[in-house]
Amino acid sequence: MLWPDSGPTVLPHGDAVAAELSIVIPTFKESGNIPVLLQRLDGALQGIAWEAIFVDDDSPDGTTDVVKRIAAADARIRCLRRVGRRGLAGACIEGILSSSAPYVAVMDADLQHDETVLPRMLARLREAKVDMVVGSRHLEGGSASSFSPSRGLISRVAASLARLLTRVELTDPMSGFFMMRRDRFDPLARLLSTQGFKILLDIVLTAKGRLRIVEEPYVFGSRSHGESKLDAQVGLDFLGLLLAKLTRGAVSPRFLSFALVGAIGVFVHLAALSAALLRFDFALAQAIATTIAMTGNFFLNNSMTFRESRLSGFALLRGLVGFYAFSSVGAITNVGIASWLYAYQPTWWLAGFAGALMGVVWNYSMSTMFVWRAK
Repeated sequence: MLWPDSGPTVLPHGDAVAAELSIVIPTFKESGNIPVLLQRLDGALQGIAWEAIFVDDDSPDGTTDVVKRIAAADARIRCLRRVGRRGLAGACIEGILSSSAPYVAVMDADLQHDETVLPRMLARLREAKVDMVVGSRHLEGGSASSFSPSRGLISRVAASLARLLTRVELTDPMSGFFMMRRDRFDPLARLLSTQGFKILLDIVLTAKGRLRIVEEPYVFGSRSHGESKLDAQVGLDFLGLLLAKLTRGAVSPRFLSFALVGAIGVFVHLAALSAALLRFDFALAQAIATTIAMTGNFFLNNSMTFRESRLSGFALLRGLVGFYAFSSVGAITNVGIASWLYAYQPTWWLAGFAGALMGVVWNYSMSTMFVWRAK
């Protein structure tokens, strides 16, 4: 049965019953995939009391409208709409915690995870000797042939790095398709990072070997609607997660993004300072370079570091003004320290670097505490 694009949408057998399995589906701009996904789930889970919990990060394409229209006619479908925060890991955590079913699964809405594997996963969990079942693209019988060459390479390198650094014995530690006992998830929830995209790896590492895990092979499908969420920031989030676990929380997943933006800002600052020195004295040139680097840091942090609470429209302008205001002390310190060093040791790049470093530390702390949090 294909569902219409408008008007009430009814799933068969939609009477309210206690769900044995909750399927948590994080979404962002997936409106075109929702009806097809639910059609497939209904066909694959015959005889199983299930519910689908869509956790949507305030998609601008009407994803929540599609889900709520279906949910109005079928008690098995629920929608959690998150406003002012984004991120797959956080969405999965909220969705799982909202469930009262004994078993929870996580899968994407892009139709690339094979829903026909879910009954096999559930059967293995019912045996009471397994805590988690991971869908693997790399186990015999599975496939990731739909990956582009670049994405396939990224996936293999990331998986190898995860196994090497964390000693996680999984063929596909980067999988986003898994099922587990909810009572084994609940004690871990407060220790998990809400940032990033690799919730499975975070759960496994946080459990510290206490989960009994098996894998089920599946064939990774091709996306037909929407857009891939895989980008450079996903890689940074992954590396940040590994750093956080390896340092026992001393380094947060956001640290790597901070460090990258800071490094870029230093190079921008030095380049601007070099150019400005051609026309101005050092103090004025340092002030100009500081302003340019500070502006660049703001926009990079807005699109990368704080993208889950990204500012836009008037809020973007207000945030920039606030960023300038909170950074003024750091900028004054930057120029003062750099000018003082330059007076005693007239090496422009060394003095500029020292001043920029002081400014970066202040700007990051202020932006974290005030600019984006205040959204």
